[in-house]
Amino acid sequence: MNKITSMRHWPATNFGISRGNMAAMQAMNNRRDVTTQGPPPIPAPQLPIAESPIYYAFNVPFASDLAGPDTEDILHATTDAVLRWTHPAEAPDDVPVHALHVHVMNLEGLRQLCHSITHNNLPIEAHVISGTPKNARGLVTTVCLSGPAELVYQTREAILNKTPISLRCTTVDVDGNLVANLAEGVLKKSVTDFLDETSRFCGVDIFLLGPKLAPVVDGLNGDVELRRDQRWRVAIYGDNMSAEHAKTRVLIHIDQLLGRIVDSIQVDYSIQQILIGRNRKNIKLIESSTNTAIYFPPPFLNCYSYCPPGAARRGESDVFITGENSQAIEQAKYKIHDYLTRIRLFVKDVQISPAKLDSVLLTRMDKVRKIAENNNTHIVPPSLGSRKNLARFQAQENLPIERSVREFMALIGQFYTATWWISHPDGRQALPTPLDIRTMLSDICANSEADVTFDKMCFTITGSDEAVKAALMVIHEIKWVNHSQYQIRVKIELANEHKEFVSGKKNGKINKIMGQSNVQIMFETFGEYNFNIEVVTHSYDAVKHGLTLVEQEMPASISFHVPDQYHKRIIGIGGQHIQRIMKKYSVFVKFSNAMDRGKMNFFFGFLCWTLTDTLLGGLSREDDDSRVDNVICRTPARNAQNLELVKSEILEMVDRVDSEFMNQTVKIDRLYHRELLSRLPEIEEMEKKWNCKIVFPSTEQATDELTVSGPQWLVPKCIDSFLGMVPDKHEVVMERTASLIKFLESPEFVQNIVPKLKTQYEVDVTVHENPEERASNGNPSVTLLWQFTRNNAGGVSDAMDFLQGEFATAGVEPVFIRGALSRPKPDTFEEALPFFDSKLLQHAPAPVATDSPTKPSFGEETARERSSLLERLRRPGSGMSSISSFLDRRKNSSQSATSFFKGSSNVSKSSLVSIESTRSFNADRNPWNDSGVNLADDETGSPWPSAVLHGNGIGNKLAVPHHGDMTPRHAARQSADSGRPSTSHSTNSGYPGPHPGPFR
Repeated sequence: MNKITSMRHWPATNFGISRGNMAAMQAMNNRRDVTTQGPPPIPAPQLPIAESPIYYAFNVPFASDLAGPDTEDILHATTDAVLRWTHPAEAPDDVPVHALHVHVMNLEGLRQLCHSITHNNLPIEAHVISGTPKNARGLVTTVCLSGPAELVYQTREAILNKTPISLRCTTVDVDGNLVANLAEGVLKKSVTDFLDETSRFCGVDIFLLGPKLAPVVDGLNGDVELRRDQRWRVAIYGDNMSAEHAKTRVLIHIDQLLGRIVDSIQVDYSIQQILIGRNRKNIKLIESSTNTAIYFPPPFLNCYSYCPPGAARRGESDVFITGENSQAIEQAKYKIHDYLTRIRLFVKDVQISPAKLDSVLLTRMDKVRKIAENNNTHIVPPSLGSRKNLARFQAQENLPIERSVREFMALIGQFYTATWWISHPDGRQALPTPLDIRTMLSDICANSEADVTFDKMCFTITGSDEAVKAALMVIHEIKWVNHSQYQIRVKIELANEHKEFVSGKKNGKINKIMGQSNVQIMFETFGEYNFNIEVVTHSYDAVKHGLTLVEQEMPASISFHVPDQYHKRIIGIGGQHIQRIMKKYSVFVKFSNAMDRGKMNFFFGFLCWTLTDTLLGGLSREDDDSRVDNVICRTPARNAQNLELVKSEILEMVDRVDSEFMNQTVKIDRLYHRELLSRLPEIEEMEKKWNCKIVFPSTEQATDELTVSGPQWLVPKCIDSFLGMVPDKHEVVMERTASLIKFLESPEFVQNIVPKLKTQYEVDVTVHENPEERASNGNPSVTLLWQFTRNNAGGVSDAMDFLQGEFATAGVEPVFIRGALSRPKPDTFEEALPFFDSKLLQHAPAPVATDSPTKPSFGEETARERSSLLERLRRPGSGMSSISSFLDRRKNSSQSATSFFKGSSNVSKSSLVSIESTRSFNADRNPWNDSGVNLADDETGSPWPSAVLHGNGIGNKLAVPHHGDMTPRHAARQSADSGRPSTSHSTNSGYPGPHPGPFR
C-alpha cells in the first residue's frame, strides 16, 4: 500500500480575493497573525463601498459526454428513453454525443430558465453561452449573471438546484430467468411494468439490456478469461441522487423476485454512517448473522436539492431491509436498535470558504465519501450554492473527526483564489461594455473551468489550481487588461504544520523566492487547520515565476506500511541507517510504531524521540489498523523524484513477504456475497492465515467486485484460497450416440475416470439428459456437468483433455453441440506455411470452436448470435416481439469461431499490480500530516499553460487546456504534477485517477 502526495507545478493558477475582502486584506497586513517577509507589503487596493452590479460567470456541469446504450443491446426501454438517449437511425456516424436529445433538452431548459430570470421584475440578467472551446472534450455551457451581488448568488444557487447536473448511468445485473419467461420467449409483464413505474416515480430513464462479455480472473496464476455473463443488465440514466434512488428500488425488487420479503426502519440520517461502521464493518456483521440485505440512502443527500419534475426524492431516514423471513428482519432491526442505543457522538464544526465548498460539492464528492467511509465519520457540507461556510463532522470519537477534518481540508487546499485588480485602466482604449464583459467572462470560464467574477475593474477567480492559472493566463492576453496598471493576488491554502517547512529557517526560502521573482509573499493564519500563502505582485510574469517557486517548496510526501518488527532494522543503531538514507536523497523519514500509532513517534529528521498523548480511542479496536501507513517520507516538491527511491531502499530491508502492500479486486456474483458473508468466521481465519483483508462492497453498490488487500506476495495466495469457497460449473453438450452412452454407463467411466477427475483435477463430472436440447440434425443430446471451484477453473481444460484421451482409447468420437474447450494456438510458423509449396509441410486442423465459460472464445458467429438475440427480444411496436426463436437458435447453434484471450499465467505478474492504499495515517501523525500529494514522472517544463490568441481584444477564443478534477461530469484528463495536492484524480492519495502527463 502506498500513497503519494505532492504539491503540483500546475499549468494554470488561481489568484483570488473577492470584492468584499479587499478592504479586509489591508487590515490583515496589520494583524498579529500575519507574518510578512521582506519589504513592507503592497497595500491592498481601496474599492468604493457603494453597491453596484457585479458580473458572475460559471460553468454548468452538464454531463454532455454521457452516451446512451447500444441500440442493439436494448430489450426494453421506458417511455421515451430510446428517443432521449439514442441517435436517430438516419444520423451520421460522427454525430457528437452532446447532440443526443436528452442533452439538447437539458440545455434548452437552462436557456428557458435564464430567460425567465432575465425578464422578471428583479434587477438581474442571466445569459447562457454554449460551445466547444478548442482542446475541450465536449460541449461546455456557461451562465453569466449580472446584478446586485446577493441576488446574483441566490440566482446561481437556484440555477444549480433546478438543473439536472452531473448525469450518470448506473447498472444492475439480473438473472435473465427473473425478468423473462425463457420457455415462452417473452419478457415478464410484471417486470416491465415495474421498470416503467420506477422510471416515473424516480424521474429516470431505464433500459433492460442483454448480457455482455466480461473478463474474469481465476485461480492462483491470474489467468484472464473472457466469459459471457449470463446475467442481463438494468441500466439507469439520470442525475446522481435520482439514479441512486431508482437503483435501490430495482435491487429491492430483485430481492422480492428471489422470494425475499421487504421491510423498513427509520434511522436518523446523521448517524447512519456511524451505524454502518468503518469499511461497512458493523452492517456486514448484522447482515451475515441475520442473512439480510440492508439498503441505506446515498450520502450527502441533503447537499443537492434537484428533483426531476413529477418525481419523488428518497426519504433520508428510510432504511430498507430484505430477508428470507420476518424473523430475520426483526432480528436485524433489533441489532440495529441495540447498536444505536450505545452510540455516543462527538461533533465539530469547521469554517471553510463557501466558494471552495461549492467546488468540492461539484468535483470532489467521491473523495469526500471515501474520507467518511474510511474514518467512519458523518460529514455534513452545506447545500450546493447556499454560500454557507460551515461544515459539520460527527463521529463516535475525536480521533476520526480529526482525521476526517484534516483530509477534508487537504481537499480544500487543492483550490486557489485569485484577484486581478485594474487600478489604472489604459486611457487609450475604451472600457468594455456589458456585452463585452459577458463575452469576456464566458470565454475565460469556458477555457479554464474556473468561476470568474468582475466587479469594479476587479476579476475574482475561484477554482482548482490549474483552472485558476489558466484563467489568469486568459485574462493576461486581453489587450486592454494587459496595457493597464494592475495588481495580482494569489492565495494558496496549506496545512498549518507545513508552515515552517515552506518558509525555511528564518524565512530563508521565502526571502530567496521574493528576491528572485519580485513578488511579495505573506503568511496568513486564519483557522485551526490551514493557513494562506499569499503571493502579491504587479506583473503577470512575476506572479508566474514566484508562484512556481513557491509550489516547488511545497511538501511532497509518500506514505506506506512497514511491519513494526522491521523498524529497528531500518533505523539502525543510533539511527545510522536512516540518517544515511535521508542524507543521500535529501528526504525526511518518520516512523510511527510500538504503541499502535499514537503513543510513540520517531522523528528521525531531528534524531529525537517524542512521546505524545494517546489518541487511540477506537483505533486500536479496528482489525485493519495493523496495516495503516506507518512510514512517511517528505521532501520539497522539487525533490519529489527521490521519494520512490527512498521507499525502494527502505523496503529492501524488509522480507519479501512483507515488502509491500497492495490491493486487488476479485469479481464474484454479488448475490453470492450473501452466502460468503454467512461463512464469515472462515473468511476471518483465512485473513489471519494470509495476513490479508477481504473487503465486501456495500449492498447499495450492487457490484461484483471485492477488494483483497495485503502483502503483494500473499494476496494471490489469499485470492486463490478465497476463490476455493466459490463454486462454478460448466456444461458440455454432445450428440447422443450408442457408443457414447455405452462408454458413459461403463464401470470404467463410473469407477475409474470420474474419481480420477475428482482427485487429479478437482472436478466433479455428472451425466444428465435434457430432452429439449438437441443437435442441429434433430438427434437427442447428453450433457456432462462439470462442477468445480473458481480457483480450479484452469484445470477444466486439462480434465477435458484427459477425457478426450479416454474417448479415443474407447473408440468414441463425440460430436460437441456446445461447451467444447479449445486450447490456445501454439506459437509456430504455421501461418507462413501457405507461402511454401511443399508436401512435407502439413497444416494443423482448425481448432474446435467453443463457448466455454472457463476458456471462452466468442467469434463473429457468436456476435451475430447475440445480435440475433437482441433483435428478437423487442416488445411489440419496436421489434421486440419474441425471444423463443433466439432461444431455439442458441440451443441448437453450432460451435462458433474461436479467438483465444489469455492473461498472465505467472503469479508474480499478478502481484505486480500497484493499487492505492486506504487512508489511515492521518490525524495522529502531526506535524507530518499527509495531505494527499501526487508526484510527477516528468518535473521538467513550465508549469503554466501556453496558448496562442487568435486576435486581440475581448472575447478571443483561446486554445487553453482544461485542468482540474472533473468528477463526475467528464473523463479524467492529463495534468502535470509538481508536488502540490492534486486537483486531478490522484493515483496515490487514496483516490483513483489518471497518470499525470507531461507539462503543457
